[in-house]
Amino acid sequence: MADAVRSSARAPARDQFQLSRLLRAREAGVFFALLAICLFLTFATDGFLTSVNLLNVGRQISLLGIMSIGMTFVLISGEVDLSVGSTYASSGLSTGMLICLGWPLLPALGVGLLTGLAIGLINGLLSTYGRLPSLIATLGMLSMVRGTALILTSGQPVTVNTRNGALPDVLATFEYMGQGYLFGTVPMQLVFFIIIAALAWVVLSATTFGFRVFAVGGSAKAARVSGIHVNAVKIWAFILMGVLAAFAGILSLAFLPSGQAGRTGLGLELDVIAATIVGGASLSGGEGTILGTILGVLIIGVMRNGLVLLGVSPFVQEFMIGLVIVIAVGIDKWSTRRRA
Repeated sequence: MADAVRSSARAPARDQFQLSRLLRAREAGVFFALLAICLFLTFATDGFLTSVNLLNVGRQISLLGIMSIGMTFVLISGEVDLSVGSTYASSGLSTGMLICLGWPLLPALGVGLLTGLAIGLINGLLSTYGRLPSLIATLGMLSMVRGTALILTSGQPVTVNTRNGALPDVLATFEYMGQGYLFGTVPMQLVFFIIIAALAWVVLSATTFGFRVFAVGGSAKAARVSGIHVNAVKIWAFILMGVLAAFAGILSLAFLPSGQAGRTGLGLELDVIAATIVGGASLSGGEGTILGTILGVLIIGVMRNGLVLLGVSPFVQEFMIGLVIVIAVGIDKWSTRRRA
């Protein structure tokens, strides 16, 4: 009888502890912030809480979300990648150029993805064996990759259509990737985002590689002593980032089949890093989740959509997004110091 009483007394305490831990989780704060923004926009606008608008938000955040998932791996490993906007542009444009040359779809897509893989590999090698800070290495690659794209395209726009040499069946399939709808309702870009997010969640939370990414970001020295090949883990994180940025660039060109090397993806790396940090990934490494990144991407996307529905000036929109970034980074640093 006494054991039963003690057990029943411990149960509420244990439940309270779990609830307290859940409320202290970074994702919980991001979720409540997202919920508050959605509630405000629901009452402040007439068209926010409609299926058409919500699916439109889902499509708008998909490319940012795909790249933010890759950035999650990089930030958790303790590094950063500033070349994602250039990778996004060069991979998409290279795929479009090959389609215009009459290539079949799969080989053209393969070259675009390999372009992103190569850029990620170079970033990883420079940041590890090259001993360059990833901030500097990827900043240099940002200019080098965009300059290469400008040279290959001669600074001219790349437009994918049959007049420029694209095969009709290849063009139709390519455009479906970016403009199509699953079951006539769900945008294909959102479908790709959901699939990639699910796979990334499994990799990060249920595989040895995911454990090693956290270990390397938490303490590279401790990870090295434990037998983890730190450089290999970081290189693979950069490669994953490059491939996902390339895939997002390809989907972007499939949605709007025209792009220019000097403008496509310009400044996109800032949005990617912002969404990832808002979602809880730490600039110091060792922290972050796929769920948090998805919530961070949703906050950025919902804010942009809501500000447009409210008729806010684009200049004010940029200010608001910047304010969110500053607040998110401030919370990250404050919480890090508090834990220390």
